[in-house]
Amino acid sequence: MGFKLTDYEAYDFANRRHIGPTTREMADMLKVIGFKKLDELIDDTVPEAIRQKTPLDWGPAMTERDALYHMKEVAKKNKVLTSLIGQGYYGTTTPPVILRNILENPAWYTAYTPYQPEISQGRLEALLNFQTMVSDLTGLDIANASLLDESTAAAEAMTMAKRSAKSKSDIFFVDENCHPQNIAVIQTRAEPLGIEVIVGAPDDLVAEDVFGAIFQYPGTYGHVRDFTDLIENLHDAKALAVVAADPLALALLKSPGEMGADIAIGSTQRFGVPLGYGGPHAAYMATRDAFKRSMPGRIIGVSIDSHGNKAYRLALQTREQHIRREKANSNVCTAQALLAVIASMYAVYHGPDGIKAIAQSVHRKTARLAKGLESLGYKVEPEVFFDTITVNVGPLQGVVMNAAVTGGINLRKIDDDRVGISLDEQTRPETIEAVWRAFGGDMEDDSEKNREYRLPEANLRDSEFLTHPIFHLNRAEAEITRYMRRLADRDLALDRAMIPLGSCTMKLNATIEMIPVTWPEFSNLHPFVPADQAEGYTQMIDDLNDKLCQITGYDAISQQPNSGAQGEYAGLLTIRGYHASRGEGHRNICLIPTSAHGTNPASAQMVGWKVVPVRADENGNIDVADFREKAETHSENLAACMITYPSTHGVFEETVNEVCEVTHKHGGQVYIDGANMNAMVGLSRPGDIGGDVSHLNLHKTFCIPHGGGGPGMGPIGVKAHLAPYLPGHPERAHVMGPVSSAPFGSPSILPVSWAYCLLMGGAGLTQATKVAILNANYIAARLKGAFDTLYTSDHGRVAHECILDTRPVAESAGVTVDDIAKRLIDNGFHAPTMSWPVAGTLMVEPTESEPKAEIDRFCEAMLSIRAEAKDIADGKIDAENNPLKNAPHTVADLVGDWDRPYTRKEACYPPGAFAVDKYWPPVNRVDNAYGDRNLVCTCPPMSDYVDE
Repeated sequence: MGFKLTDYEAYDFANRRHIGPTTREMADMLKVIGFKKLDELIDDTVPEAIRQKTPLDWGPAMTERDALYHMKEVAKKNKVLTSLIGQGYYGTTTPPVILRNILENPAWYTAYTPYQPEISQGRLEALLNFQTMVSDLTGLDIANASLLDESTAAAEAMTMAKRSAKSKSDIFFVDENCHPQNIAVIQTRAEPLGIEVIVGAPDDLVAEDVFGAIFQYPGTYGHVRDFTDLIENLHDAKALAVVAADPLALALLKSPGEMGADIAIGSTQRFGVPLGYGGPHAAYMATRDAFKRSMPGRIIGVSIDSHGNKAYRLALQTREQHIRREKANSNVCTAQALLAVIASMYAVYHGPDGIKAIAQSVHRKTARLAKGLESLGYKVEPEVFFDTITVNVGPLQGVVMNAAVTGGINLRKIDDDRVGISLDEQTRPETIEAVWRAFGGDMEDDSEKNREYRLPEANLRDSEFLTHPIFHLNRAEAEITRYMRRLADRDLALDRAMIPLGSCTMKLNATIEMIPVTWPEFSNLHPFVPADQAEGYTQMIDDLNDKLCQITGYDAISQQPNSGAQGEYAGLLTIRGYHASRGEGHRNICLIPTSAHGTNPASAQMVGWKVVPVRADENGNIDVADFREKAETHSENLAACMITYPSTHGVFEETVNEVCEVTHKHGGQVYIDGANMNAMVGLSRPGDIGGDVSHLNLHKTFCIPHGGGGPGMGPIGVKAHLAPYLPGHPERAHVMGPVSSAPFGSPSILPVSWAYCLLMGGAGLTQATKVAILNANYIAARLKGAFDTLYTSDHGRVAHECILDTRPVAESAGVTVDDIAKRLIDNGFHAPTMSWPVAGTLMVEPTESEPKAEIDRFCEAMLSIRAEAKDIADGKIDAENNPLKNAPHTVADLVGDWDRPYTRKEACYPPGAFAVDKYWPPVNRVDNAYGDRNLVCTCPPMSDYVDE
C-alpha cells in the first residue's frame, strides 16, 4: 500500500518555511474569532471595493532545491573580475570569523532597531565601537551609528551645514574631485531646497560666497592635499567645512579634525563589507561637539540602569523625525547597523596596527604600480597619492581598457584620454602584473625591492587612533569568536522569540533566502562594472521588478532607494519632476493625515513642499470632510497626498478610493506608503485603488532582514506617467538625478526578496497575507476584555496589526505602556510598538511567520501583565514597588539581598518565560534622561568595566 500525504500534511509540508500556524491551528484560531473558514474572515476584513480581480500568477512555487539551482544559474551570468575602478568602492576581505558569526548569523541579522535598549546591549556596544572607530579616525568629537551610503551622507552633511552655519548664503561649494555619485546626489538634494551648488577646483573657492563646502580626501582621481587653509577661510566667513574621507587612508593621513573640519563623512565599505554591486554598506558621519544635536541619524550613547550600572541606549531621540516630523533634521530613520557592526568588528579584529599595516600595504602596491607605468612611458598623476592614480593614455584608452578586461581586470574610464586605477587589500602581485600587461609591459612585481612611499609629508598622520582597549583584544580567533558570541547573547532577536512590532513586519528571514547573498557572483561585483558583466543581476532585478509590478499594480519600479524613508523621498521627487514637466512646478502642498509615519512629513519637507495636516476621526480614519475641504482650499497648488494603507491604525479604510479621487480631481498625485503592504499582497493592489506611487519596504513585506536597524530597501513603484521621472544615476544617463550612491541602492540583498517570491509563488504570497490578517485578529480576540483593540473596521476587524489600548491600566493602576514593555522582557518578548500612532498604546503585528504556540505565549504574557496591574489597582501589590515598575529583572536579581514585596520567581519567571531557555536582559531598566544629560557617545574607559 503506497504512502499518501493527507491534504493537511501536504499543505503544512509546503508552507512551513514562512507560514507559522498549521491548517489545524488555523481552524482553532478561526473559532476564537468566530469564523469557520479563512476566506470568510478575509471577506469580512478587506473591503470588496479594493479587492484585486485576478490572482497573482508567475508559475508554481519552487522547491528550495530548485530555487537555489535557478538562482545559481542566473548568478553565473555575472562575470566576477578584479575591479580596480575605485570611486568609493574597493575589494576587501571579510574575516571568515566575522562572515560566519555576524553576517551569516541570525542572532545578528534578525534583530530590530534598538529602541528597547535593555534587550539590545550587544549590538549597541558594537555600534558604540563603530562610533568610537569613526571618531578616532576622523579626529572629531562625535559620530553617528551610520548612514545609508556615502552620497546620502554627503547630502545630509550639506543640509546639516545649512542648518548650523552662521553664514546667510544659499550656496554650497563641491570639490570637483568628489566622486561623481556624491556630486550628483548632493545636486539632487539641493535643488528642491533652493540651495545653489557650485562644483569647482578647491583653489577657486570663494569662502565668503558660501555657507559650506565639501572636499574629497583623497580625491576621486587620487589627489591628496591638506585643506587646512581652505577650512580656515571658510570659518572666517562663518561657513562650515565637510571632508569626505576614506577611513583606510586616515590610518596614514592627517585626520579631517586636525585640518579643522566641522563634519566628516565617508563609507566604511572597505572595512570588511563586500562590494555587493553597490551595497548595502555603512556610511559614517562625524562632527564637532557643538553640532551634535543637528546631526542626522542615530547616535548610541552611554547611560546607567536603575541599579547604576553602565548601559547603552539610543541618545538624543528627540531629534528624530518621528517626533519632530517636518521640523526634523532629516527623514533618515535607518542606519546600516549590520554593516556598521561588521566594520567595527573588522577594526576590533585587526586593531590599529593591523589597519595601519593594510593601509601601508595598499599604498606601497600603488606606488609600485605607478613606478612600473612610468617606466613604460606613461604620465601618472598625481605625484602624491594613497591608493588611486590617473594615467593619461590618449588614443590608446580603448586598447588598454579591453586588454585589462581580457586579463581579468576592470579599470575606470574617466574621460576619453584618462584611465583611473585604485588598488585595495585584495590586490596581489599578479594583479599588478596584469595591469602592466594591459599597458604593454611585461614585468614582475617584486615587493621586496620596491617599498617606496608617495605620500605627502605634510599630510602624514602622527596622532593615535583606536586606542581603546576593545581594539586591542587578544587576536586569537577564540577570543574574537567569544566576544561576538557574548554580544549576541545580550540581545533578543527573532531567532529567540516573536518580535510583535506594529508597522515593522518582523517576519521570518528564511535561511535559504539568505544563502545567495554571500555567493561571490552577487557579493564581489563593483557597482560600476560594464553591463555585460552584470547580466545575472540584470535578470534578477528585472524579474523581481516584474513580480513587484504584478503585486502592486504599478507599471515601473526603481530599486535605487535603499531604505523606506529614501523611497518616500524618491517617490515625492518623482511626483515633483512630473509636475515640473507639465509646467506646474508651483504645486507644493502635501496633504498628510496626522496619523502618518513621521518620515512622511519629513520627506515632504525635503522636496521643498509645505505640509498640511489632515484630521483623523474618532475611529482613527482619515476625516474625509476635512480632507476634501483642504484639497479644495489648496487645489491650485496641491502636489500630492501621502496616505498609508491599510491605515496606520491597522484598518482597511473604506474611503480610500474617495481620498484618491479627490486628490486627482484637484491635480495632485497619490502617494501610498507601503509600510503595511504585508496586509495587501495578493488581495489588493495600491495601483488599482488610486495610488500613483508607493514605496515597498523589502525589509518588511519581502523578507530582507532588519539587521538590528538596517540594511533595508525601499524601491518605489509608479504608474506609467511617472516612470520617466524615476531617479537616475551618473553611471546611467537619465532625466532625473540619483538619490543613492549606487544605481540599484543595495542590490546584494535583493536575492532575499527574489527567493521569497520564487519559493512562495503567487498563491503562497496571498496565503501569507491572509494568515498575517488571521494572526492579528486572533490576538485581538484573545486579549479582548483585558486589552481591547482601539480601532477596528465597521465589522470589528483589524488588518495585519492591532492597537491595544493600555491606557485603562494607566488610569486604574498607574502602569504605563513603558512598564508593560519592560515587563514583557521578563516574559521573554520584545515589546510591541509603543505609543505610536496613539500615545499610551501598544501596536501589535505578529506576521504570518509566527506559529500558534508563540502567539499564545505572547497572549498569556499580556494576560498575566493585566492580572498584575489589577492586583495593583486592588491594592494587593504596592503601587511603586512591584514587578511591573521594577521590570526588567536580570539574573543578578536572583542573588543578594531581596527586600521587595514579591518573590524572585514572580520577578524573573512570569507566564511566557521559558524555564530552561529563558532570555536574561544584561541590564535593568535604562535611565534615558540620565544619558541625555550626560552625553557619552564613544567607548567608556576600561575602568568602568572594572568597577562593575
